[in-house]
Amino acid sequence: MSGTEIRDDRAAGRLEALQGDEVTGRIEYFVLESPARALVPVHTIVEPAHEGKGIAGSLARELYVMAAREQVVVAPLCPYVVKWAERHPDEAPAADPELLEAAKDWLRAHPGRF
Repeated sequence: MSGTEIRDDRAAGRLEALQGDEVTGRIEYFVLESPARALVPVHTIVEPAHEGKGIAGSLARELYVMAAREQVVVAPLCPYVVKWAERHPDEAPAADPELLEAAKDWLRAHPGRF
């Protein structure tokens, strides 16, 4: 994945992988405020021409690094991030089930967001 930069576009709710000016993959997420602040990944998308290069895993790892830096948790709703977290428990602490339920409630309350 050399030459890939990852940037957080918090306003748009996207963590993006870029090669030059081209977005090669992204995690779409939102910030949950209650009952506790959390980053909630909803979708992980890698452009077909860039699949199999480790981009999705790098994005998932960076999301957890970002959360740790901000001292918040990740409450994953994205199936890819859930599986990645299960494979990397040392890097991806499990989210409280109540927080996951609150994230699902937020998503149901904002159906057009994702």
